[in-house]
Order: sequence, then C-alpha cells, then structure tokens
Amino acid sequence: MEKKKILIVDDERTFTDIVKLTLETTGKYEVRAENSGRKGIKTAKDFLPDIIVLDVIMPDIGGGIVASQLKEDSRTKNIPILFLTAVVTDPEVDSRGGSIGGYPFIAKPVGMEKLVQAIENIL
Repeated sequence: MEKKKILIVDDERTFTDIVKLTLETTGKYEVRAENSGRKGIKTAKDFLPDIIVLDVIMPDIGGGIVASQLKEDSRTKNIPILFLTAVVTDPEVDSRGGSIGGYPFIAKPVGMEKLVQAIENIL
C-alpha cells in the first residue's frame, strides 16, 4: 500500500516534530514538516502531498495567504487543507460544523488522536 503524503506547516517546531513522529509511526504516512509559510508553499509544490495541515497564524505568512497561493497554482489547487488555529475554540468550530471559510478547522491545542482522526476523515 502506498503511503499517503502529509505536509504540516506550523511555526511551532515542537508541535510539527510531535505530529510528524506520531503520523509516521502508524506506517501509513510519509510526512514533511515546515515551520514557515513560505517554506510550506515551496514544499507543497515540490512534495505534492495528499493533505496539508496548516496553522493559521505564523510570523512570516499567515495560513490564509498560504492557502490562497496554493489554490492559485494548478499543481496544488486540489490538495485538501486542514487548518489548525488557537484563534478559535472547539465550541466555535463545532458551532460552524467544523468548517470556517469553506475549510475544515481544528482548534489548538489539539490531541494527536483527534488530529489523526480529522486527517483520516479528509483522506
């Protein structure tokens, strides 16, 4: 079975390291992690993941801008994006059906089990 490719873009290196390790230990995923929006865009175009897990607030380029730039590129426009953010709470995400602005969202902090389940649901 071919491994699904996942790109994680979040400025918190500890978080990306934990998510990468957690996903890779399942044996089902090939994971790349970037800690800036600019690097995330480049890696998405080179790696062509099956899904992108994207932080909303990052110091160089926000997740919304990253997503919009990826949607403008024919190579990356159809890659699903799962947003992570500390800006909203679980109840706010739930009240909007788990989607804000047409994208699935998860509130941070998030447990690994919940994150893996959200990725599985999208894939």
